[in-house]
Order: sequence, then C-alpha cells, then structure tokens
Amino acid sequence: MIDIILGYIADLIFGDPYWFPHPVRIIGIFISSLEKLLRGIFRSAKGEKIAGFLLAGVTVILSYLAVWLILNISLSINIFLFHILNIIFIYTTLATKCLGDEAKKIYRFLKSNDISSARRSLSYIVGRDTENLDTQGISRAVIETVAENTSDGIIAPLFYLFIGGAPLAMAYKAINTLDSMVGYKNERYINIGMASARLDDIANFLPSRITALLIIISSLFFRLDARRGLFIMKRDGHKNPSPNSGYPEASMAGVLGIQLGGQNSYGGRIVEKPYIGDPLERITPEHILLAIGVMYGTSILGFILGCLIRY
Repeated sequence: MIDIILGYIADLIFGDPYWFPHPVRIIGIFISSLEKLLRGIFRSAKGEKIAGFLLAGVTVILSYLAVWLILNISLSINIFLFHILNIIFIYTTLATKCLGDEAKKIYRFLKSNDISSARRSLSYIVGRDTENLDTQGISRAVIETVAENTSDGIIAPLFYLFIGGAPLAMAYKAINTLDSMVGYKNERYINIGMASARLDDIANFLPSRITALLIIISSLFFRLDARRGLFIMKRDGHKNPSPNSGYPEASMAGVLGIQLGGQNSYGGRIVEKPYIGDPLERITPEHILLAIGVMYGTSILGFILGCLIRY
C-alpha cells in the first residue's frame, strides 16, 4: 500500500518528463516492431485477424511478466531495491499531472491568442485534425480528451493497481497503448487491430463508469451541477461510438453545462459524432480550467477510494 501512495504522490509532483525512458514508450516500440513482423507472416484478411490476437496477447503478457520478473528479481536482491522499482513502475502507470499540464499549456496559448501553438500542442494529445480548429473547437477537444483520459490515464490504472499491483497496471497500459496504436476501424487496422480494440473495451468497462461517477462527485467541490452531470451521464453516456469513453465525457459535459461531440475531422475525413450534453453555455477556454480541476478532484477521490477498499 505504501508503494502505491508514494507512486501516486510522485506522479502528482513529477508528471511525465520528456527525458524519462517511460515504459509505455518501450511498449510502443515493441508493438510497432511486432506488428511489422506479423504483417510479413500473415497477409490475408483472416491471417491479419490471427496476427491481431497474437499482437495483443504477446504484448500484454510480456508487459505483465517483465514487470513481475523485474520486481521478483529485485526482491531477491534487496528489499529496498524492490520498493524503489515498484514505486517507479507505479508512478509511470499514472498520468494526473501530465494530463493537467498538457491541458493547461493549451489553455495558456488560447488566452494569449496564440492559436497556431494551441493547435500544434493539441495535435500531440488527440487523433483529430487540428489545423482548422478555432478557439471553441480547440477548447472542446481539450475537454473531451481530459474527460476520456481521466479514465484511461488515471482511474483505470489505479483500478488495476489496487487489484493486482504494478504488473497488472502495466498490462493495462499495454492494452491502452495497443488500442491507441492499432485499434482503428480503417482499412489498415480493421483486421489486425480488432483484438486490441475489443480488449481495450473490456478492460475499460468498469473503470470508465467509475470515472463518470467520480467526476460527478468531484464537481461538488467546484460548485458545479452534479445533479445535471448524473442526468446527462444516464441520458448520453451510451451515445458515443465507444462503449466506454462516452460516460466520463457525458459526466463532464453535464457538470460544466456544455455540449461535447459533433463534427470532427480525421485525416481529412469528416466524422459526425453524437452530441453529448446540452449547450447551456458556450464552450470557452475557462471551461478547460474547470475540467482540469474536476480531473484532479476525480483522481484524488479515486485514489482515496482505492486506499479505503484495499485497506
């Protein structure tokens, strides 16, 4: 338990420095290499689906085993080395400060009317095209990614940390990374990415709904409309094409009194997503700050809840 506490605090203090050799980057390199290898072996549509199961299974299992093995070897060497490595692994699975910092960076660009820098920074954290977005479009995209990643980058890793420690949390990060790299329904990934996408849906089913409820509770500390958040979550949470990301987005939209979703561009292709929430207020950069505050509150509530249940 003390290792999880220290790892969580380390994330709040240090975030994700660009120079740090983050395990997720290593997982990403492994996924790219293995995908290339498997594509050279399996060339038919059916073969690509088989390759997709191998890609997902091997990546997740090795991510779990690598952390488990390192921790067990370190424990046999020195108990202090074990705890140090365990804390580092735990710290790297969480993304509270990193998410907040990236969103604040875009907020500052918008407040200084530096739209081009805001678009460029946004392009690093979202998959949609950003070059033509205005201030409202940028703000909406930031709020959507803050809401979604409150689940993927904070509550879900905490959920698996408290269940199975650093190895299981790292396995979850591997699932999430797989989905972000190959879990697309385009021509290139529709077959090989199917297994990764479905695995991500399963892994995030409970955490996304827990996140949605914690967002609503957290909103009370900022005097936002928690009751409306609950109503919008129940009404709109299922509307998103993703079976999970719509729930935290709906809660966030509800408590902020804004409308998310709508038209986005991906690789020059226009995609119409269902509207989530009601446009009681026009989205502004100030809503980004409120979303960040709610995200931090949700993170802390999730951490406290996990500690209480684990204790």
